[in-house]
Amino acid sequence: MLKSNNAIASLFALLAFAIFSAHDVIVKFLGGSYQPFQILFFSVLFGFPMVLLMLMRESAPDTLIPRHPWWTALRTAAAVLTGISIFFAFSILPLTQTYAIIFASPLLITILSIPILGETVGWRRWLAVLVGLIGVMIVLRPGGTQLGLGHLAALMGAFGGALASVIVRKIGKDERPVVLLLYPMMANFVLMAIALPFIYVPMPLDDLAGTMIMAILVNLAGLCLIRAYRDGDASIVAPMQYSQIIWATLFGVLLFDEYPDQFTLIGAGVIILSGVYIVLREGTKDASETTPVLRTRSRPETGTAMRVSPILRERGLIDDKGHKIPSADE
Repeated sequence: MLKSNNAIASLFALLAFAIFSAHDVIVKFLGGSYQPFQILFFSVLFGFPMVLLMLMRESAPDTLIPRHPWWTALRTAAAVLTGISIFFAFSILPLTQTYAIIFASPLLITILSIPILGETVGWRRWLAVLVGLIGVMIVLRPGGTQLGLGHLAALMGAFGGALASVIVRKIGKDERPVVLLLYPMMANFVLMAIALPFIYVPMPLDDLAGTMIMAILVNLAGLCLIRAYRDGDASIVAPMQYSQIIWATLFGVLLFDEYPDQFTLIGAGVIILSGVYIVLREGTKDASETTPVLRTRSRPETGTAMRVSPILRERGLIDDKGHKIPSADE
């Protein structure tokens, strides 16, 4: 039964990350004509109805005031930084290269978990981090290629996403899921609205519809991930995010005439192997108390849609430590 559940979960995870990739293709298309601030603003605007539906399901008699205001503020800032950085990187870098750099997030989560979570990282995971960082250097090839703002933005997106994820791991058991969801979205909405008068470019109806489709896709992908983690083990589901490199290559060739070079593919392979090892290592018994990479469960936080792990906790599918609560038939 468990193997069957994991197979179904893997399919839902693969579907989720395929949908995420379709979302990112729209970001890249729109990024050729509009600033990330404008794309983010409309993406969040059209995402709010789905958030309201979630608010209507909330039955806990509590306020929206965070219990950890400073950590929440830092996480919100990190999510906003991630959204702007990743959207900008997608708009000017090849899809495959952007994904390869963003895939460094698990390495950064492992490092940040030491000061923030008090995590003890053994030599095996340190070695995996070192190997993954070598993979990043292979992708960037300093001295061999001209590095630009897009590369810096992708790195900032990976770091911001890692920081936001580790903070969720630290405060997630205390904060209401709606607080973790609402604050980054509100910050994005307000800050992007302030910037909008200075950078706004009129959008034809089809481009505006593109931002609406983005909001639908990113939340649909989140629902697929929730189903995947409900049915399967995190150590099986989490590595499925790396399937995005296949979609990035396919979409890049077919839609943008982008052909990844051998260094990008080799570097991406090294990063993926190190990330998979970290996930599998955290999935072993007694290997990690906090499992910071394994339990963050989703791609970097951009403040535009639901976060998977708080919703899983709210629905009683994982406990306060992030471990799956077995269903009656498991």
